[in-house]
Amino acid sequence: MVTSIYRLGYKKLSQMIFEWQAADRASLLALFIVMEVTMHWLWCLLVWLRQDAFGSYVDMALLYPIWVTITLMGLFFWWMVGHLSHIKNDYKRLHNWQIVLIFVYSLYIAVVVLVMGHSSLVSGVSLVGGTMLAMMLVRRRYIWYAFLIQVFLIVLVAILPYLGVNLPSMRQLTITSLPLGTYSYQTYTEMTNMENAIAATIFQDGTLSWDSINEIRRSSVFFWRATHMYLALPKAIFMVYVFSTLLLILDNSKKEIIQHANHDELTGLKNRRYGLTQMRQTLADLTDTQDYTVILLDLDLFKYINDNYGHEVGDQVLKEVANILMDTLADIDIVSRYGGEEFLIILPDMAHDLAMTIAEQLRCDIANHVIQVNHSLSFSITASLGLYTLTHTERTCIKQRYASIKSTEHAPQLTKSQIVKSRRGKRVTKQAPELPKAQLPSDICQRLIRIADKALYEAKDRGRNQVVSANEMLAAENSNIEPLYCT
Repeated sequence: MVTSIYRLGYKKLSQMIFEWQAADRASLLALFIVMEVTMHWLWCLLVWLRQDAFGSYVDMALLYPIWVTITLMGLFFWWMVGHLSHIKNDYKRLHNWQIVLIFVYSLYIAVVVLVMGHSSLVSGVSLVGGTMLAMMLVRRRYIWYAFLIQVFLIVLVAILPYLGVNLPSMRQLTITSLPLGTYSYQTYTEMTNMENAIAATIFQDGTLSWDSINEIRRSSVFFWRATHMYLALPKAIFMVYVFSTLLLILDNSKKEIIQHANHDELTGLKNRRYGLTQMRQTLADLTDTQDYTVILLDLDLFKYINDNYGHEVGDQVLKEVANILMDTLADIDIVSRYGGEEFLIILPDMAHDLAMTIAEQLRCDIANHVIQVNHSLSFSITASLGLYTLTHTERTCIKQRYASIKSTEHAPQLTKSQIVKSRRGKRVTKQAPELPKAQLPSDICQRLIRIADKALYEAKDRGRNQVVSANEMLAAENSNIEPLYCT
């Protein structure tokens, strides 16, 4: 498509960065260059129309060839806008034209800075701002090379006058002018001192009269400084706007990425990965007196719903059940979709009896909820829940067992040579390593879920639509649940 810049708002810029093809982005860069060249062309037009006022400040003999050059460059870059947008699939050809665009613009802006805007403001905006903007649109490697070329040209322009080379410049001073526009990068301080000295001769007796103000207004100093601001400030404002919008896009993209990474798209709950991450974090944050409850909830006969009513109805069931879970549970509780029609519920700092009450409430809420598909189809669904509460006493025991196992694993072992020395009666000592800090095993989350899953299967075997406690199963003699952590 041929690029237009009718409205470069947030949505348009976001689309440009993330969705446009490389040819369209290169075409947009060419359009930005056309806008800048147009500003230069309008400046030449103004000087030509007001040459009676500005003729003493501008070398009119040099203005005309510069104006013609700017016109030709504008036509060339305008042609590039349409030409680049039509190169879609030929990437080698597109890259070659990108190099041409960047190289020609680098030479053009170097000439403009030399003859029109020999100031740090114009050079800085063109060098830094232009480089960063271009890196958003075309291949960064090409822009990096163009940046190095610009740096080289700036250094060259600064050094050549000291080597006796006269560089062309459109600026010229009158005898009544303050030489404020004649400094280069290296001579700024010296020229500032000259400005102050000449200014003191104009402002007699230290007073500022209207005649003095009018003379200052007529000087080339303010004309060229206004020119520099005209060349640099609109470009700088546009770039700041683009980059501020880009930062907003990146912030929103970051939020979206985190949202998709942590949430289940269908139900809006946390996904399995993030649920396990929060589970590990809340386990690590428990105090020595807090219990910890894990619940696995599975919808009964969910496959029958998908097979008979379709997956769209199945998705509706999952969404409505997720809403019930979010409405019933508190903000501190962790609810995640563990997989398919199974949900993982974490109740930090929750004793067993209270957790059983909450699980029973969830079962009743789901069983009493009516799924309304349409006017002629509605039904109810039930859920089975398996629950396990890790008491603070058991958690302390697990930490102690795990620490003892780790200390045994890290116990000092004698090497073969040390064993020989000990048999010969020589005493061999080995420094004992530091004992590991008491902590829960790394697979504690999987073990807790596995125990809750055993209780869930027991609820299914008992006829579904039930809450079964793994703690009660462990207390029974015929329990088929393995101990939480074996030594």
